[in-house]
Amino acid sequence: MTATTIPERSRMAELALYFLRLGFLGFGGPVALVGQMERELVNDKKWLSKEQMRESIAICQSLPGPLAIQVGVYIAWLRCGFWGAWLGGWCFILPNFVIVAALGALYVHLGDLQPVTAIFYGVSPAVIALILHSCYRLAKLGMEDWLQWAIAAVCFVVTIILQAEVALLFIGAGSVGIVYYGSLFKRTPAVLPVVVVPAAAPMAPVATGSTLGKLMLFFLKAGSLTFGSGLVIVPFLEQGLVQQYGWLDERQFLIAVAIGMISPGPVVITATFVGYLVAGFWGSLVSTVGIFLPSFLLVLIVAPILARHRGNANVQGFVKGAYAAAIGTILGACVLLGKIAIGDWLTAAIGIVSLAVLFRWKVNNPTLIAATAVVGLIAHPLLQPAWVMVK
Repeated sequence: MTATTIPERSRMAELALYFLRLGFLGFGGPVALVGQMERELVNDKKWLSKEQMRESIAICQSLPGPLAIQVGVYIAWLRCGFWGAWLGGWCFILPNFVIVAALGALYVHLGDLQPVTAIFYGVSPAVIALILHSCYRLAKLGMEDWLQWAIAAVCFVVTIILQAEVALLFIGAGSVGIVYYGSLFKRTPAVLPVVVVPAAAPMAPVATGSTLGKLMLFFLKAGSLTFGSGLVIVPFLEQGLVQQYGWLDERQFLIAVAIGMISPGPVVITATFVGYLVAGFWGSLVSTVGIFLPSFLLVLIVAPILARHRGNANVQGFVKGAYAAAIGTILGACVLLGKIAIGDWLTAAIGIVSLAVLFRWKVNNPTLIAATAVVGLIAHPLLQPAWVMVK
């Protein structure tokens, strides 16, 4: 055993323990998670410098996929190399997977009980409020000029009316960004924004090879082509899971988004819950691997290249255009999902009050969801006919 082996193993063990803890306790979305990593790893542990942390965020923001996971993988790569990136990333994901798969199992076995239905009666409009509030924060941080707002408006309309493939919207918006902001017309290079982006009773699922293969391919595509991170994946998943494959109905999809928002880790952990509903434990495992695997590949293969070229005006233009598309598609998804979540005066009131609370006070997602769940438990038995009508 060499003298350098023990320190290397010690660093890997420390890396694994850190990301296991972060994955288990990392509530609050990508803003909170990335901020926590910066505070603990830059200021406390001194694993990397402030400049390296800023570059990590900027590079990962330029890639499709969940920002917090990608920043974690990139930091683990800087710290312990190729295998450290795989170890740190999957340790970050593992606690989220266990929690959400367990919630999926509970929902499958208890979803036909009235208390469960009542909980999601109150929670569903709060999810719409959370998405709208996150969209406002994204717009405030990253929308800079009229073209971005025009792109957002077009994507908003297309998402609602045509329910078009989200990947095509992002590619098109990014192309417009390259033409306008890039070097084609010799414009002054745009500044790359460094923005942290914060989606009937179920029957027992049965896993088949065909279903597992479809789940893997669908979530690989979602993880590879959903540009903008976080909530941008919501309209993409709604189109595929509800409209294309019919694996979930609209109500179940809203429940899946709620689970993704209140559990630790990124919103895309929704994939684990969806996988369990569709094909049991193996479905949850396949879906989780599918949604996160592209992030590892992008960070390990594309990120080093992007680190050398992210100052390119065309790259920056694509990011700005795709970012604007994210705002439009999230708002479009809110309209589509809001028609399902809000079906009477009380759900409308829950949505409005939840939005007001989010703007007025710094309330975290689990607290808001817990409060609206209590409202649902109390009010649902009194308004059950209205709830049944909108299911």
